[in-house]
This record gives sequence, structure tokens and C-alpha cells, in this order.
Amino acid sequence: MKIIITGKNIDVTEGLKERATKKISKLDKFFSNETEAHVTLSVQRNRQIVEVTIPFNGIVLRAEESNDDMYSSIDKTVDLLERQIRKNRTRLERRLHEHDFRFENVKFTEEVPEEKDFKIVRSKRFAVKPMDVEEAVLQMNLLGHEFFMFYNADTKQVNVVYKRKDGNYGLIEPEF
Repeated sequence: MKIIITGKNIDVTEGLKERATKKISKLDKFFSNETEAHVTLSVQRNRQIVEVTIPFNGIVLRAEESNDDMYSSIDKTVDLLERQIRKNRTRLERRLHEHDFRFENVKFTEEVPEEKDFKIVRSKRFAVKPMDVEEAVLQMNLLGHEFFMFYNADTKQVNVVYKRKDGNYGLIEPEF
């Protein structure tokens, strides 16, 4: 696995690079040699934040951890990634052995007029690919997000899955 380490508001020392590389290398057994792991080390006030993103075969595995100590944040982030992989092992194996669909040229360009009470501070664009609801929930969990927008391969519509406060999942489908 190729490990790319960057820093935000921090000079990444050799010690930090070695620790991150050593810990992330524990995940080599799950990935091919061409897989890239993007590690971002950042500091915000007293918080030492480590974010690791590993895109592979159309899936993105992501974990983020913050602590008072950067080394501890690195350790906890790798533990979190390993836990996610183990927790979703059978789903990931099934997903990676199936045919991988691509839906790369779809972009949402519709602008929403700004309302007086709301201020949009960040906008994201991403490629949407067809998937079923179970795969969307898996992808949402791997990213560590509370919701995930996807193109439903069964209904041919854009849907959103989200995690409910009771621990279950919800699905939002458009109605015309």
C-alpha cells in the first residue's frame, strides 16, 4: 500500500511519518500494493487530528480521530479503520467480488439560491454511481457519515440513506 502523509497547520516530523507509516502498514493485508492511503495530520487549537482516507475499488474507507496527542490519534485512527474493516468484512468481500458499476459523468450543477438565515460555507461535488441500498449504507458507515446520497440502481433515482438516532437506518426517496 502506498501511504501519502500530509500536514495542515503542522510540520510533519520524521517521527510522525514513521509512526503513521508503521501503523497504517498493519492494514496492508487487506489491500493491494497499488492502493493509496491518504493520511492528513492537522492541529486545531489543542486538538491533534488524524484523518485517513483509503479509496479502493469504488469504495472509500475513512476514519478520523482527535486527541491531545498526535501519536495517540494515529493509533486510534488505525484501530478504528481495522474495526470498520472487520465489522463489514463479509459485505466488503461480497461487494469486491461482484461487478463494479461506474456512473462517473453525472454531476449536480443546480445552484440553490442563498436564504437569509443560512450561509453555505462548503460545497462538494462527487461522481454518483449506481448501487443498492445495502451498499449505500455500507459506504456511509465506511465514510463515518450520518447520511449518504446515491443513485439507486433498482429505482433509477437519487436516494439518501441516513442513520437514525435509535441506531437504525432510514431511506429518503423522491416522490414526483
